[in-house]
Amino acid sequence: MKYGLQMFPTDYAIPVTELGRAAEELGFESLFFPEHSHIPTSRRTPWPGGGELPREYSHTLDPFVACGAVAAVTKTLKVGTGVCLVMQRDPIMTAKEVASVDHLSGGRFLFGIGGGWNEEEMENHGTNPKLRWKILRERILAMKAIWTNDEAEFHGKFVNFDPIWQWPKPVQKPHPPILVGGAGPHTLDRVLEYGDGWMPIGGRTGQVLAGMVRELQERAKAAGRGPIPVSVFGVPPSKEVLEQYAEMGVDRVIFGVRPEGADQVIPALKRYAEVAGL
Repeated sequence: MKYGLQMFPTDYAIPVTELGRAAEELGFESLFFPEHSHIPTSRRTPWPGGGELPREYSHTLDPFVACGAVAAVTKTLKVGTGVCLVMQRDPIMTAKEVASVDHLSGGRFLFGIGGGWNEEEMENHGTNPKLRWKILRERILAMKAIWTNDEAEFHGKFVNFDPIWQWPKPVQKPHPPILVGGAGPHTLDRVLEYGDGWMPIGGRTGQVLAGMVRELQERAKAAGRGPIPVSVFGVPPSKEVLEQYAEMGVDRVIFGVRPEGADQVIPALKRYAEVAGL
């Protein structure tokens, strides 16, 4: 398996450049950053984690800027969004950001996407939460058109533009891997339609996740596709858990890192590396 890290890149935590260099030196394969453009003060939508919303959600940096900064100080470490809230973003600008980071990193970008949870945040961007997955789908399809065509156009219900020119194109062909987040009843449909990988949240080491992995690979084979990579977020640093994921056929596990200072983060990375056998 591959081993990655995920941290909210905040204005008070270890600098992302220092984190990226340490991750690469310790042998980690990838580093992911989540996204929240802002947090509405109303707090109408409850945090899925329960209790008070952690401070980092309203202090996170832009993930593409953070990825670019890390790419500039590393050579092999892959950088990615975990996850990008595409339904809150303009698809033409987001296509430009994805391609730019992939270009500047030499093809090391992983495009993790998800449907989000904060309804007020979506609404502030003009997105109807009930339509977010339909909007996300069209925006992903539109971005694929931009990445793979010299003259791209798209005409849908939520995205509509006549032929355009946009460079650079991504280094990775046809585009950086799209890792679809979630574990709902329609998630595998989305992975199979427009994804290159599946990225569920951890804590599901039992038969539910194992069954979904089997179903995904069976459906992929029936559709004439090869095995679809599975990356699992929020994995605890436990050899037993890692063995369970390996038996399921998981390709990448991603350890969560608290957004704290270097004096706390670096020792945590070393513990994770030791558990992973890096």
